[in-house]
Amino acid sequence: MVRTLALFGLILGLSACQTGTTTSTVSAQNANPGAPPATAAAMDPSDGRVAKEVFGYLSTASVQSSESFGGYSRGCQAGAVQLPETGPTWQAMRLSRNRNWAQPVTVDFVQDLSRFAATLPGWNGLYVGDMSQPRGGPMLSGHASHQTGLDADIWMRAPERLDLPPQARESISSISMRRAEGAYVNDNWTPQHMALLRAAASDPRVARIFVFPGAKTWMCANETGNRDWLRKIRPWWGHHYHFHVRLSCPPGATGCEDQAPPPPGDGCDEAQGWVDRILNPPPPDPDAPSAPPRGPVTMAQLPAQCHDVAAN
Repeated sequence: MVRTLALFGLILGLSACQTGTTTSTVSAQNANPGAPPATAAAMDPSDGRVAKEVFGYLSTASVQSSESFGGYSRGCQAGAVQLPETGPTWQAMRLSRNRNWAQPVTVDFVQDLSRFAATLPGWNGLYVGDMSQPRGGPMLSGHASHQTGLDADIWMRAPERLDLPPQARESISSISMRRAEGAYVNDNWTPQHMALLRAAASDPRVARIFVFPGAKTWMCANETGNRDWLRKIRPWWGHHYHFHVRLSCPPGATGCEDQAPPPPGDGCDEAQGWVDRILNPPPPDPDAPSAPPRGPVTMAQLPAQCHDVAAN
């Protein structure tokens, strides 16, 4: 039954998690309200259960001190806090997913960025997309990362209002900023988007930000002042309806694994290389080896602390 429900959630939610453009999935937590709670006895290190089928059905945070464990794409979070659904300068979207949970530093960052956004012409705050599940870990659908409570998706759409009822937050869509498959920005892009990304990347808590290549090259061409912040802006597929902010591990979080820092420099040549490959794709290499198939992450493959997180 659990596996069947997980597949149902995956079919409904795969594209929505990546773009924010379709109506939300049935939340994993509501899809199986009768799922038995994890117990300490079930969390032994040889546990071969699929991790997303454990963490995807846990609807509340663990009763532990706040801490991230493991890496962004293979980890979990203890003692998560929930971004309030509505604030003076933000709204959490797609509430049925129950993904507005994160580490305290991430919630603080989102609220701080939303207050800056409210100072921009035409903006009164932020629409906030997926953060993490209540205990992090792999999700039933969508993201490979967002597992440690240190990732947050920020919609590119400037909020028209910040009093949307829950159902409206399921149906409203963000707005794409890309043209030519991401090689360029389109007419929806504004200098305010660059100002928002500059503010986010300039925050010392931020490790990197993912956005489509054309946005990075536009900002590279239009930045006339300090360019240091551009180093944290990293081109990546998709990310034209939202940008993805990734925070560094908080000081003292010994169980948290940081990603390697971006290479030195502003990264603008790298972004242009992405654009060049979009406009002139290289021919396929018939001799390139196929990627080996990867099965789903099991509980035994997560950090040992994640067994306690799931159980508590």
